[in-house]
Amino acid sequence: MPYTTRLSNNKTAPMNPDLDRLQPYPFEKLAALKEGISPSTRLEHIALSIGEPKHPTPSFITEAVLTHLHGLSGYPTTKGTLELRQAIAHWLTHRFKLPPQSINPETQVLPVNGTREALFAFAQTVIDRSQDPLVLMPNPFYQIYEGAALLAGATPHYLPCTAESALSPDFEAVDDTTWGRCQLLYLCSPHNPTGAVIDIPTLQRLINLAEKHDFIIASDECYSEIYPNEALPPAGLLQAAAEMGHHNYRRCVVFNSLSKRSNAPGLRSGFVAGDADILKLFLRYRTYHGSAMPLQTQAASSKAWGDEAHVVKNRTLYREKFSTVLDILSNTLEINSPDAGFYLWPKTPISDPDFAQGLFAQQNITVVPGSYLSREVNGINPGQNRIRMALVAPLDECIDAAQRIKHYIKLI
Repeated sequence: MPYTTRLSNNKTAPMNPDLDRLQPYPFEKLAALKEGISPSTRLEHIALSIGEPKHPTPSFITEAVLTHLHGLSGYPTTKGTLELRQAIAHWLTHRFKLPPQSINPETQVLPVNGTREALFAFAQTVIDRSQDPLVLMPNPFYQIYEGAALLAGATPHYLPCTAESALSPDFEAVDDTTWGRCQLLYLCSPHNPTGAVIDIPTLQRLINLAEKHDFIIASDECYSEIYPNEALPPAGLLQAAAEMGHHNYRRCVVFNSLSKRSNAPGLRSGFVAGDADILKLFLRYRTYHGSAMPLQTQAASSKAWGDEAHVVKNRTLYREKFSTVLDILSNTLEINSPDAGFYLWPKTPISDPDFAQGLFAQQNITVVPGSYLSREVNGINPGQNRIRMALVAPLDECIDAAQRIKHYIKLI
């Protein structure tokens, strides 16, 4: 029976039945977990739950937005300005050591209003729901992948990220039948929330599987610019393709953003790049979708992608926070430094919802239960007995939070 909703005139209207398949967002579950709890007012609240950067947005980005507000008088195009597409192509080429001119800003780059909307819309473009498709994704995962799959008429297939698979998806456990039904593989590297990075040999194996089984790889690389060692930046999907001679990046599409790299989540600026044939179809979809980036945002984004000094400074701030917090908590929690990104993914001595609820009640700190970010498959939830901690707050707050967590654990 089609999903319906009751209108004000007491009649019903049909609704998309796939909406009923969507699960509550993790922060809805978190709000319910905290409901009715009044933590001590002597302690300031510290949020380690939402991955929203709190470092200052570089002033040159703000100034570029203000300088180009005259662009409000004109409609932007969905394809974006050539200046922005060239800046993105240049950044991709240098960051991932791609062959010169292998990324064509005319056909292989699209600006998007943050990667969240693009990651969702991408599935609506490439999934053929008539073929009983699967969309493969890491587990735990960014819930947009799951929602995108469901509303595109596909079935999500979850790949567990456990200690046994080094906190990355267990691709070895996927059989040929599953790969054969796969139309889209979402990757997240560096991974939210585990911080694991997929290496180039694994990426190249996945590219070969995509060729063999006729699916597309969508690589969410939004955390690629936050890493501990300046000499060892995380690899990317296009880099892996280029190193195996796939200079047309067939079946490979990457997503990246200025939100984490440049501490500009409010700018809502990112890009999609890769296979020109796929991006041609995605541009057609986006033209109907009405998702053009404002011109002042494009101007500011061009400058942001062209500057690396602020990104190096940003990494230095995160490096200091991770070092300090890990020093405080390493003898208290089972916790490791991530390969990249700004999350910690420690194990908890009690169930993760109980741990998160008690931590909020006793210490006024919010973290996300790991099981809220995962799905149970075959009786196993890979987020169970873990929490996600986003080290986005200022250093002094992160130190305060770590000390409160240490005190809380002693009382459990």
